[in-house]
Amino acid sequence: MEATVAQTGTEGKTWGGGNRPLNASYGKLMMWFFIVSDALTFSGFLASYGFSRFKFIDAWPIADEVFTHFPFLHGVDAPMYYVAFMTFILIFSSVTMVLAVDAGHKMQKNKVIIYLFLTVIGGLIFVGSQAWEWATFIKGDYGAVETKGGKILQFLDKEGNRAAIGDFAVRLPSTAETHTEGNGVWYMEGGTKTSYNYEEVKAGFLANENLLIRDQELVPDMAALRASDLEADKQEVARLERSYINLDATGEKGIYNREMSVNKLVNDGKLVVEGANLKHNEYGTPLFADFFFFITGFHGFHVFSGVIFNLIIFFNVVIGTYERRGHYEMVEKVGLYWHFVDLVWVFVFTFFYLV
Repeated sequence: MEATVAQTGTEGKTWGGGNRPLNASYGKLMMWFFIVSDALTFSGFLASYGFSRFKFIDAWPIADEVFTHFPFLHGVDAPMYYVAFMTFILIFSSVTMVLAVDAGHKMQKNKVIIYLFLTVIGGLIFVGSQAWEWATFIKGDYGAVETKGGKILQFLDKEGNRAAIGDFAVRLPSTAETHTEGNGVWYMEGGTKTSYNYEEVKAGFLANENLLIRDQELVPDMAALRASDLEADKQEVARLERSYINLDATGEKGIYNREMSVNKLVNDGKLVVEGANLKHNEYGTPLFADFFFFITGFHGFHVFSGVIFNLIIFFNVVIGTYERRGHYEMVEKVGLYWHFVDLVWVFVFTFFYLV
């Protein structure tokens, strides 16, 4: 039975795209389909991060206090400088990729080689920088104490600067349990060993009158609470005035006075946390570390894959594969992927480091 098809368009056909719909080859269309599907995946991850952040806004780390390191400049406070450098390198590699694609359209083999090589170098620098950032994030810099309720208590001096536990903790040999055959289960379940245990940090803190504790809760809007006629709000104002010394810093993390700092550490403290992993995070809620490792790791895998693809295309260009084919479409297809990876990083950078 012969089907009847309505004829439309000037060519008298329902489909006039042929083998190159929208004037794009099959390979380029498939790359676009992959990019769209991958974009939806990243969108889901970033949306989950956004919802989680605003649900636990009080416990969320401050990016300017977490990403403050720069290679070979230990101890220098450089908030976000290295992350900005990584972002610049990746965007610059996108520019060199554009130039490589343009040179391919003009059949300029030598220029394609140069620009692809620069793109690969940029990708390698970014991946190496991300590995260094992960190592620094995992190691930590100051340390903190986790409470029985899972909150993080950070240490400050009287000037409001972060204090590292290594600067005030004292060694108490009697508090360190020796591993023996009889306590092997405790040893296996002890987790990652920290530089100092809780008793050593507590002893050092109690001996240093110049130390305070910063809570992970934000200082509420005190003007609104004081203007309220509700008895519960009045009681809350009284509690906050007894506890915090920075009540005028609305939206910042609360800093306890000395008396409350001692009370919090002694009564609520549980264990020492250094750096971040999937269970504990000295910067704030462990959920931040979970998202950080997963999303930046997923993006880093994309960049690493892009470097491998670019290397394969680079060697094919060198041996003249695309010169013999008469076109450099493979350079353009891998360029689409590379631009997508760069664009995704702009969103990851914005969500994790800027917002």
